[in-house]
Amino acid sequence: MGQGMSDGAREPVVVENPDGLGPVVIVCDHASNRIPADYASFGFEEDALQTHIAWDPGALAVARLLSTELDTPLIWPDVSRLIIDCNRAADVPSLIVIESEGRQVPANRDLSDEQRKRRLDTIHGAYHAAIDACLARRRASHLPTMLISIHSYTPVYLGKARPWQVGILFDDDRRVADLLIGALKADPTLTVGINEPYSPADHVYYTVARHARPRDLPAAMIEIRNDEIGDEAGQRRWAERLAKILLVAAPSLRGARHAMV
Repeated sequence: MGQGMSDGAREPVVVENPDGLGPVVIVCDHASNRIPADYASFGFEEDALQTHIAWDPGALAVARLLSTELDTPLIWPDVSRLIIDCNRAADVPSLIVIESEGRQVPANRDLSDEQRKRRLDTIHGAYHAAIDACLARRRASHLPTMLISIHSYTPVYLGKARPWQVGILFDDDRRVADLLIGALKADPTLTVGINEPYSPADHVYYTVARHARPRDLPAAMIEIRNDEIGDEAGQRRWAERLAKILLVAAPSLRGARHAMV
């Protein structure tokens, strides 16, 4: 999106294709680098907004293409994670960072309880309420559903290269993860991370766990290295690849319990 500073008129949460009938609900926790006007005075640096600490470059484009391919709802917060990270629990330090990847975020220092609560209520809470509402509608309509979260990550982190083009993250429910891993590993050109470059132990699995686990929904988080999806061709290639896998996986997951490949 590359939006940077922008007005605060837009809603903080976007729901696209809410009535899609495909077998997936897609979420994109770090889709946007937008700083609403209400927060612009806090002094977020414009150059920081173009980096990975502000958003997941390429992730929203892949999520949108995937949503179109599968005719599924897509839900994302239209606010930079520098304001608040919607993929973190309310009680972890990385919810509102004061430092990220070695870079200070002075605008987040010394926030009052009221300021934190406002961000939690109007952005974080609104995002998760939208996901809850979508999943409730689908359950009422008896639509089979798996929950997929789309992210991207940097090729190099704190000086260390990451060899995986894609990583599949999961907890004790491996139903979707094993199908994704098996299909991706069948491509000899890919190096697939299994709970790499992150894992649930890094507190990055919050959205998926919060919404999938209580409902026993098959779920996984897909992390794509952002140099793979830096242009339209790469974004489309990954969306088409993932769509094919998920369409094949969906029927086999109905009624499955922690399927292993």
